[in-house]
Amino acid sequence: MSTQNGYRSESGTNVSKYVLDANVFIEAKNRYYGFDICPGFWSSLISLHERKHVFCIDRIRDELTVQQDDIKEWVKDRCSATFFKGTQDQAVVDSFQAMITWVYAQPQFTQAAKTEFASVPDGWLIAYAHANSAIVVTHEEFAPEVKRKVPMPNVCIEFDVPYVNTFEMLADLQVKFIRSTKRVKK
Repeated sequence: MSTQNGYRSESGTNVSKYVLDANVFIEAKNRYYGFDICPGFWSSLISLHERKHVFCIDRIRDELTVQQDDIKEWVKDRCSATFFKGTQDQAVVDSFQAMITWVYAQPQFTQAAKTEFASVPDGWLIAYAHANSAIVVTHEEFAPEVKRKVPMPNVCIEFDVPYVNTFEMLADLQVKFIRSTKRVKK
């Protein structure tokens, strides 16, 4: 996947670029990579961003910083301005418009599902990935029969945008979390 959906780095090697859905951060915080039990996950996101592998978009930053919680603090204290990419680029806007046109043309989805998709960051994330040859990272799954929601993977498939979940991204980027043998003093 890296060579298909990546870009060439200065050294000439292919580099996968991933854009993260809000659920990547929220699920990690609430479940398996909480800030207190796996700080390595959060520092790895920063490190992967510095190596130009991991990004997010401005609209998801806005969603993540509404709540007063650990994610908001992490975004404010640890993420550089370049972590969250703008979505105002014309190529992104054009991709988003094409996706919205497709969604509204699908009789499968309810009107409420279509309206919701047009108003949340999901479509913008896919449009950014589409315009920038990136891979979407989400915990949503392809659901060909769903009516009440427009699943991100359904749109990704229609527009040939690759998508993976958090664990597939970490495996592709060869991220390893090693238990520290040092005791933390409290």
